[in-house]
Amino acid sequence: MSEKMWQGRFEQPTDSLVEEYTASIHCDRRLYRYDIQGSIAHCRMLAECGILAHEEASQIVQSLGEILREIERGELLLDASQEDIHMAVEQRLMQKIGELGGKLHTARSRNDQIALDTRLFMRDVVLECRRLLLETVNILSGLAEKNLHIVMPGYTHLQHAQPVLLAHHLMAYAEMFLRDEERLAQCFDRINVLPLGSAALAGTTFPINMEMTAKALGFPRITRNSMDAVSDRDFLIEFCAASAILMMHISRLAEELVLWSTVEFGFVDISDAFCTGSSIMPQKKNPDVPELMRGKSARVYGNLMALLTLVKNLPLTYNRDLQEDKEPAFDTADTVRQTLAVLNKMLPELRFNQDRMETAAAQGYALATEVADYLVRKGVPFRKAHYVVGQMVHHCEKLGKDLSDCSVEELKKFHKALDADLFAVLSLHSAVERRTSHGGTSPQRVREAIDAVRAETHARLERVHVDAPPAV
Repeated sequence: MSEKMWQGRFEQPTDSLVEEYTASIHCDRRLYRYDIQGSIAHCRMLAECGILAHEEASQIVQSLGEILREIERGELLLDASQEDIHMAVEQRLMQKIGELGGKLHTARSRNDQIALDTRLFMRDVVLECRRLLLETVNILSGLAEKNLHIVMPGYTHLQHAQPVLLAHHLMAYAEMFLRDEERLAQCFDRINVLPLGSAALAGTTFPINMEMTAKALGFPRITRNSMDAVSDRDFLIEFCAASAILMMHISRLAEELVLWSTVEFGFVDISDAFCTGSSIMPQKKNPDVPELMRGKSARVYGNLMALLTLVKNLPLTYNRDLQEDKEPAFDTADTVRQTLAVLNKMLPELRFNQDRMETAAAQGYALATEVADYLVRKGVPFRKAHYVVGQMVHHCEKLGKDLSDCSVEELKKFHKALDADLFAVLSLHSAVERRTSHGGTSPQRVREAIDAVRAETHARLERVHVDAPPAV
């Protein structure tokens, strides 16, 4: 059992069970690079402010670089006796350079140190998620363009409603994912604030230069309140909230792929590389990947609830409860990044069945609204047209035929305005081509949407590039 850095106040050593119970190094060890990155920036600032001699700072920075390489090579053992990644690095630093290593902690606390490390980590996570999301949008735009000619049934209540372009359907998800990226970009701005220098909660008496540290670490802003800085976990909650919405969108897309790949639908074939078989039924091809995407949304929702519950009744400022913030946040980060990466490999491999989609689109009297619109153009009030077409559908259902199978004489029994020119509008492709309102499903409008989304995605990728912090 190693001696604690804070042991001076205590007569008894920490109980071994307590040591194991309170340790967070099993989780926060993954922050080692950010911890060392922040320590190097802090050390250089202390030297520039005359708090450390430049020779001392140079030795500390060199040793921190060596520790970084030791961890990456697996040469530095990290265990529960070291409590957390901060203490592990500091202990190793003091082993290497003696008491000089203890000077590094001047003008800071583990409270502002972990706030910094977590923000640095989350900054990289959010940038990666934004890149992956914009890649998803580009892939969906490409799929839409490739399949611009396919008509499929549009649904409400999972019942046939009106025919739409498959491309229009795909671009609906592109819009969802663009909103997700926008939320993450806003979250990024609130993450990208320097807390280091707030110390334990009240700031420090040393003449530090937080602006210098912020510039070194690529933070455009500095926290205004030291008490808020060490206790704020809004940025983690916000990330998990944005991730929950994102995973909900992925779950909706996954659910449609599961449905569409069934024998009953037969709209899409998912590549074998993203499916599995059955241990007993040799014919099975199970859409396990989209099913897992649908299922993993649940754990992201749970992580959001865990963080909200964790913080909801904490008094200012730092409390040890906050040690529990990282596991749900890290799990969400891992789940979202992995899910997006797999989604981006699976989507380009989808193969859509045009014949099945267009056959289905013609079923269920999906062109009934075309007949109602036809009557409205003939001067019939819409409510009357709606009633007339409802009677026509009921008549056809009883006879087991489609609207287009009716004779002109049959049509005129329902309304005198119905005539032979109606049959020109009872076509899937003409139905979608006429829907030229902004955001509609006509090929012209969908093509415009694809072009607009591609331009916006390119601009947002440029923003991600600008937001990326400089190398330290």
